[in-house]
Amino acid sequence: MNEKLVNWADVIFVMERRHRDLLQQRFPIATAEKPLIVLGIEDDYQFGDAELIELLREKLEEYL
Repeated sequence: MNEKLVNWADVIFVMERRHRDLLQQRFPIATAEKPLIVLGIEDDYQFGDAELIELLREKLEEYL
């Protein structure tokens, strides 16, 4: 993630609290006024993992 993407986003979703914390440390000004939502999904999945995709669908359903 880079500052340009953080500035572009209206809402930022992360899987774990540590992801949120890293973004806030790296981009404190850009993230200060943005909703940063922690989905509570451990980052133990490979890209495209079917189980991860299903978890993301469930967690993001109310936002879609």
